[in-house]
Amino acid sequence: MKALATVSALLAVTTLGAGTVSETGAFSTPEDTFLITLNLATGGNVTLQTYGFGGGTNAAGAVIPSGGFDPFVGLFSGTGPTALFLNGDSDVLSNFTPGCPPAGTMTVGSVAGQCGDVNLPFTGLSAGTYTVLLTDGANVPNAVFETSGVLGDGFTDFSGGVFQTCADLNDCKSDTGKWVLDITAPNGSIAATPEPRVIGVAGIAFALILLARCPKALISTKQETPNSL
Repeated sequence: MKALATVSALLAVTTLGAGTVSETGAFSTPEDTFLITLNLATGGNVTLQTYGFGGGTNAAGAVIPSGGFDPFVGLFSGTGPTALFLNGDSDVLSNFTPGCPPAGTMTVGSVAGQCGDVNLPFTGLSAGTYTVLLTDGANVPNAVFETSGVLGDGFTDFSGGVFQTCADLNDCKSDTGKWVLDITAPNGSIAATPEPRVIGVAGIAFALILLARCPKALISTKQETPNSL
């Protein structure tokens, strides 16, 4: 388990469309995080869709190559360390909602058709301020495992310090640190502001929850289901 204690120096590009924010960037390590604040002028639905793992065409019309890491994405209500966890997902968690299509799939070792991208919808959100988190799929926020977890609870890192995806114990591939995220809110306008990496506090030991999986396995190993809307 670890807590965040530094500010990420991440390169990211924001493209604003009608109700959509398209973000692209690259991480140096699986422990890096990207946070963006959403100010919904009106209530409505929000969808988080990634493309970095399998590639595709994002909402800005950019053709995204495959080969990036399979991510965790999540949504918190509010900003800063006290932002309340609403829901989040990655391909190592039992609630994984694949984002393929529209993202593409990859062959991992000898296993074809593997989806590592996420499509995570939220319905009926109230107007207000929210925080979107993107990190490596095996860098799991501790808030996922808590009844009322917050962003400041830190992370448990199961990545082993490498960008890697495995379909099973014998079929793995190395990933790059590239990521792509579309945030769509068709029922409300979005004002998006990237914010620095937050300072975490000491969390609770969940290290045994995912130890049975190989690094970056595209299988369900999570023993608890995070809060949902």
